[in-house]
Amino acid sequence: MASLSAIRYNKPCRECYQRLKAAGKVTNVALMAVVNKLLRQAYAVVKFNQDYDPNYQPILRSMA
Repeated sequence: MASLSAIRYNKPCRECYQRLKAAGKVTNVALMAVVNKLLRQAYAVVKFNQDYDPNYQPILRSMA
């Protein structure tokens, strides 16, 4: 259910879903990809203690 809401209101998730559907993926496969993307977003928000920013551009963090 979260993925259905995400493809409505979360722009990066919507773009991911539309890209996969355009590539011919089955609906359930595209929705599971959105679920995984949503989990990664939630994990990053918690890990880095920042508010969600839909315009966030990732930067490479040093491994050291």
